[in-house]
Amino acid sequence: MEKYRDIINLPRPVSKKRRPMAIGDRAAQFAPFAALTGHEKAVEEVARLTEDRIELDQYMKDDINRKLQLLLDRVKERPEVEILYFQADHRKEDGRYLQLKAKLKKIDIYEKLLIMDNLTEITIDNIIKLDF
Repeated sequence: MEKYRDIINLPRPVSKKRRPMAIGDRAAQFAPFAALTGHEKAVEEVARLTEDRIELDQYMKDDINRKLQLLLDRVKERPEVEILYFQADHRKEDGRYLQLKAKLKKIDIYEKLLIMDNLTEITIDNIIKLDF
């Protein structure tokens, strides 16, 4: 402060040609500015995690098929099933694993779908684990 002692208490210069800027306009000079619109969303998308799809061995496939055959016989009873399945991501190569516990409404053999009472449709080929 010693260095500026001679000017520290001088009045602020006032322009004779321009009027003072409004407080709102002065504040706008320091507002955040997004130079790249959409960049933040693109960064979030890249950072969003997905998981690799698990390849089932023959034993696991046979176990799921056996349980599906049992469910075909019991579908009219609307049994409660617990399913771990893979859901592919529409934007990325991989996806995520979801677990669902619900009552089975229908098995569509031709479309290879399990249709639950809450209308969730699960592709049979995406099932990782099936319990009931």
